[in-house]
Amino acid sequence: MTSAFEPIELGGKRLANRIAMAPMTRSRAFGPGAAPTPSTATYYAQRASAGLIVTEGVQPSVVGQGYPDTPGLHSAEQVAAWRTVTDAVHREGGTIFAQLMHTGRIGHRSLLPDGLAPVAPSAVTPKGRVFTHEGPRDFETPEALDEAGIRATIADFAAAARNAIAAGFDGVEVHGANGYLVHQFLAPNANRRTDGWGGSVEGRVRFAVEVVTAVAEAVGAERTGLRISPGNPFNDIAENDRDDLEETYGTLLERLAPLGLAYLHLMEGPDRDLTPRLRKEWPGTFLLNPFNAPGFTGPEALALVENGAADMVVFGALFLANPDLPRRLRVGGPFNTPDRATFYGGGDEGYTDYPALPA
Repeated sequence: MTSAFEPIELGGKRLANRIAMAPMTRSRAFGPGAAPTPSTATYYAQRASAGLIVTEGVQPSVVGQGYPDTPGLHSAEQVAAWRTVTDAVHREGGTIFAQLMHTGRIGHRSLLPDGLAPVAPSAVTPKGRVFTHEGPRDFETPEALDEAGIRATIADFAAAARNAIAAGFDGVEVHGANGYLVHQFLAPNANRRTDGWGGSVEGRVRFAVEVVTAVAEAVGAERTGLRISPGNPFNDIAENDRDDLEETYGTLLERLAPLGLAYLHLMEGPDRDLTPRLRKEWPGTFLLNPFNAPGFTGPEALALVENGAADMVVFGALFLANPDLPRRLRVGGPFNTPDRATFYGGGDEGYTDYPALPA
């Protein structure tokens, strides 16, 4: 029986354990440069005992930003700032991937430079509101990407991946989950195209396949992961037809399997029956962030590695609040309680001040 505390090979690197830190938006990249701060370096370095850290979502382009104060990887200033983060993590012996997150229709013009608007596969307004610097605002109707826009967006992902490697990251994760742009192309309620980028299952998976392929070609498949969340209704995604859902993600995995990616990262939804099928169909390393809403993943998730449900188990809020989480899991706690009031924005409170266990 494999333990979550055993090493694992990932993309040619030997990870210290099979416990991963989930990507979690923190909204602390203040200023027009949208670059991480010295506190960001401290935050991630504190958590370097994870087998793998996946950063908060990082926009691959200016128009890919959907929330206030989220960082990018599309400028020299951002690359230099991220280098201080990766250097800090590596000094502590950690491994860190950057998550590339284009939010697509989830955003607002007020978060973007003048003249830019959120983009999407189709001009379909999502239900709900987004937080801006002026407070919550209704989502807007996005601009539908044309062929040139799609190609430019794919190129943006590849360029951001190259920037990530230049910034010292060990790899990148393409965010294809949670109702953001890649997921919008997969979902029939958000993607109403009738050209080669929509309609059929083959059309709807095409954008995800081409983005991941472009990233893998840019930095190496062994440095490329993908996160998916089949059936997750977050951000007004509707994947309610079970047959279509299974065909869509089965086809996606079939198209991507030959690339030899570093991993597939599943953010599990309430329909947990799909998880073992995806696990079986994916030939490479399988990361699982188990469904626990409205709570958060706890120590019981270690059994997912022991019983073979996953190669690595991914912790979110518990890692946010416990910088030394692998040690705490090994000794059975105690665990700091995550403070939801400080999840997004603010200073070091609720960011770098969670205590580790005494030496």
